Amino acid sequence: MDNFPKFIQWIILLLVSLLLGGLLQFFHFPAALLLGPMIVGVVMGLLGASVRVPTHYFVVSQAVLGCMIAQSLSPDILTPLLQDWPLVLLVLLSTLLASGFSGWCLMRFSGLPGPTGAWGTSPGGASAMVAMAGDFGADVRLVAFMQYLRVLFVATAAAMVVRISLGSEAGQGSVALEWFPALHWNFLGTMGIAVAGVWLGPRLRIPSGALMLPMILGAALHSSGTMMLQLPEWLLALAYTVIGWSVGLRFTRPIFLLALRTLPQIVVSIIALMLFCGALAWMLTLFLPVDLLTAYLATSPGGLDTVAIIAAGSRVDITFVMAMQTLRLFTILLTGPAMARFISNRALPEQST
Repeated sequence: MDNFPKFIQWIILLLVSLLLGGLLQFFHFPAALLLGPMIVGVVMGLLGASVRVPTHYFVVSQAVLGCMIAQSLSPDILTPLLQDWPLVLLVLLSTLLASGFSGWCLMRFSGLPGPTGAWGTSPGGASAMVAMAGDFGADVRLVAFMQYLRVLFVATAAAMVVRISLGSEAGQGSVALEWFPALHWNFLGTMGIAVAGVWLGPRLRIPSGALMLPMILGAALHSSGTMMLQLPEWLLALAYTVIGWSVGLRFTRPIFLLALRTLPQIVVSIIALMLFCGALAWMLTLFLPVDLLTAYLATSPGGLDTVAIIAAGSRVDITFVMAMQTLRLFTILLTGPAMARFISNRALPEQST
C-alpha cells in the first residue's frame, strides 16, 4: 500500500472508515465512529500505508473531546472520591502496583530494552506516556506500540461489554441525535475553550494538556451555568475519527516486526491487566452503589479519551467513570517517572547460561 499515492491512501482510509463506522453505528455498536476508523487505521498501517494524521489535528480533537467530557462533569465529581476515599485509594494503588508488576515481568522475561516495559504498561494517558518515555531512556517506538495496542484491546473489549450488556440500547442516547443543529454563540465560546487548551497545554508543559485544560475550564463554566457548551454531533464525529486514525495508523509494519519477538508477552500482560481491572470493577460493585458496567469503564486501563467516548455513548454514570479515570491519570503522570526508574533499576533480564 505504500506504493499508492498519499491522496489515494487518504481516499481509501476515509471511504472504508465511513463504511465500517456506519455499519457499526447501524448495529448500535458503542463508539462506532471511534472503533471503525481505528480498525481501518490498524489494517492500513500494517499493510504499509504511509499517511499519518498531523499532530495538530490530533491535539485539536483531544481539545474537542475535553469539552465533550466537561458537559458531563460538575463539582459532584469529587463526591464519590471523597466519600469512599479508602476504597478509591485501594483501587488506584492496586492498579498501579499491577501495572508496575507487569512492567517488571516484561523487562525480566522478554528482554525489552531499558525502562521500555515500565513505560509501556502504564495504565492510562497513552499519549502522555509516549511523550514522556523518550526522556527516560525508553524506546519510544515500542512504548507507543504497547500503549496503543492496549488502547485498542481495551476500547474493543469495553465496546463489546457495553454492547452485550445493553443489547439494542447500546450506542443510543436518551434522545435522537441531531447531526446539524443551529449554532449559537455558545458554539463559539466552546471553540474558544478548545483553542485555549490547544495553545496553553504545550506552553504550560501539562501532559495531555489539550484534553485536560478544556475539560477543567469547560466543566467549571458549564456546571456553574456561566456558559452552556455546544458541541454538534458532526464535530464530535470528526474528533472521534481523527483520534481513531491517530491510534490505528501507529501500528506500522516496521514497529510490528520490531515488537514481534516480544508480542506474546506484551499481549499476555495487557490481557492480565484487563482481567485484574475487571476484578476490581466487580469489587467496586460490592461496596458502592454503581452498576458493573460503570465500574468496568471506571477501572478500564485504557486511554482517558477512548473510555470517555465509549462512556458517552452508554447509559452509565459518566461522572463516576471520569472521576476515577482522571484521578488515575493524574496519579500516573506524577508517579510514572519514579516507578519506571525503580522498575528498570531492579528488573534485569534473565541471562542465558
